[in-house]
Amino acid sequence: MVDAAQMTREELAALLSWYAEAGVDLAVLDEPVNRFAGRSEPEADFTPAAPPSRPAARMTPEREALSAPRPRAAPPPPSADAAVQSARDLAAAAMSLDALRTALEGFDGCALKRTASRLVFADGNPAAKIMLIGEAPGADEDRQGLPFVGRAGQLLDRMLAETGLDRTSVYIANTVPWRPPGNRQPTPQETQICLPFIARQIELVQPEFLVLLGAAAAQTLLNVREGITRIRGRWFDYPCNGKLVPAMPILHPAYLLRTPIAKRETWRDLIALKKAIDARGEA
Repeated sequence: MVDAAQMTREELAALLSWYAEAGVDLAVLDEPVNRFAGRSEPEADFTPAAPPSRPAARMTPEREALSAPRPRAAPPPPSADAAVQSARDLAAAAMSLDALRTALEGFDGCALKRTASRLVFADGNPAAKIMLIGEAPGADEDRQGLPFVGRAGQLLDRMLAETGLDRTSVYIANTVPWRPPGNRQPTPQETQICLPFIARQIELVQPEFLVLLGAAAAQTLLNVREGITRIRGRWFDYPCNGKLVPAMPILHPAYLLRTPIAKRETWRDLIALKKAIDARGEA
């Protein structure tokens, strides 16, 4: 080993330069040094001070929402085929209108139930000879739980009054008892799911005449594909309880509000309905 004490200044400078180029940045002695020697306490007794405790972090509402236990996901809705079969079973088991209404209130197979405010079952006289059927409730009907109470319903009341009828002498329902969001038309799937209930409702009321308000109700119950302007005012046969019930499609009151000139055609249809009613009563 080279003794640094015997080296010249130039040699020491060259050695330090060599160490620096080699990456040496720490000088150590040849023998280890016990740096705890001479302390008043033995090394084993040395305990580092604990770091100061931090205050608990404040839980924000967002963090609370993330840390809260998540509720269980709702079960998936039944398939369309399963919903239709369930509707058929429930409708067939209803032996009265009250039982049918209870079955509808407990039925979860139609997605419209989850967006509507309430069930819109029917209005009028269940013992009436005439049953009027529309498509689906609107916003006013959804709020009140009764069919045809908005502007279209008020027009319908005036139309009935012109033929000597009112809500005590007719029974009113819809093919779909829940309001579709935004007053959109019910989808074919929604209509088919609800069809067993309105069919059973007709069976329980046992009307002598059916009046189908608008194309949707007529196409659903009469299984026709023609537009309402082609089939309005015509008599069709609706099978019910082993007999055929005369059924007449007419223009929907909401259409008449948009197209007042069509009221003339509806007036003629109502006159034909009144003559058929009077003829049945005289027979």
